[in-house]
Amino acid sequence: MSIKAQEAQGRPNTDRIEKRLELRASRSRVWRAITTAEEFGAWFRMNINGEFAEGGTVRGRVTHPGYEHVTVEMLVERIEPERYFSYRWHPYAVDTQVDYSAEPTTLVEFIVEETEGGTAVTIIESGFDRIPLARRDEAFRMNDSGWAGQIKNLERYVS
Repeated sequence: MSIKAQEAQGRPNTDRIEKRLELRASRSRVWRAITTAEEFGAWFRMNINGEFAEGGTVRGRVTHPGYEHVTVEMLVERIEPERYFSYRWHPYAVDTQVDYSAEPTTLVEFIVEETEGGTAVTIIESGFDRIPLARRDEAFRMNDSGWAGQIKNLERYVS
């Protein structure tokens, strides 16, 4: 059954998180904030080693209080200048005693569009239905609330 069919039957989509925000900032300003590792790290609260490049992997140490023990690994999939940026990662991989490397990753996508008053950004994270059942619901819940906070951080950062 398709996701749209599930939603039509009243079941929530458990595979995909989608957030959209409109920013009063130029497309180029928003693009830099999303695709420059140093700027991304500033609003995302992470110290990233390296730069984003298609096919490249970067690691970042989270600076958000309570999560300073977490190192995130991001595999950059695609960069289409000022339009689309995507990477893969292990969602809510916060337990340092667990090796997440054998687990499937989720895909995080940023879609950037010019609007009349500035720039719209759609953030989609998908692939949660492939995460091991034992941690799937928690990963989805935590990343859904995480993205709700991150869009506010991004808005503050580019304003």
